[in-house]
Amino acid sequence: MSNQKIKKAGGAVSYADEEPDEFEAQVAQELLNLEMTSTELKASLSDLHITAAKEVDCGAGRKAIIIYVPFKLQRSFQKVQARLVRELEKKFSGRHVIIVAQRNILGKSYARSQKTKGLRPRSRTLTAVQDAILEDIVYPTEITGKRTRCKVDGRRVLKVYLDGRDQANVEGRTDTYAAVYGKLTNKQVSFHFSS
Repeated sequence: MSNQKIKKAGGAVSYADEEPDEFEAQVAQELLNLEMTSTELKASLSDLHITAAKEVDCGAGRKAIIIYVPFKLQRSFQKVQARLVRELEKKFSGRHVIIVAQRNILGKSYARSQKTKGLRPRSRTLTAVQDAILEDIVYPTEITGKRTRCKVDGRRVLKVYLDGRDQANVEGRTDTYAAVYGKLTNKQVSFHFSS
């Protein structure tokens, strides 16, 4: 029953190697339970499904859950994200839940078919996808500025300035955001609040 809430990116769930693992099935089951029991989320969740879910270690014994959703359904998820994340965090006690859209990165050597000529879309470049992942992680907070700090030893740290109005809601989650972004992109990031 919970398989209707998870559809792998390759298409149908029928492939043996594309079966959802135990954790993904658990997250899909919780989404289905929310759809059945919550009156305010029922209409919103009926058309939505996820493509994957994974648990990430954030250090200091904390864990976060990353839920991947189809890119086309991202806007629909964002409409109910605040309530959905709150409910899922209650179910998975003590773990932060982050919703990220499933995006594709096309390499520099990408060649289009004969019918559609042209360059690869800018939205499919590595930089664009990583920026979009960062936007997804901190949603609904807005990013007001970014700086790349190059240290003497050659490491780069991305300083991200978030909207100061959301500081009370987000301040406890910034370590989780940094850990999740680091796991997904292998980039160091630090979050600050603009005044």
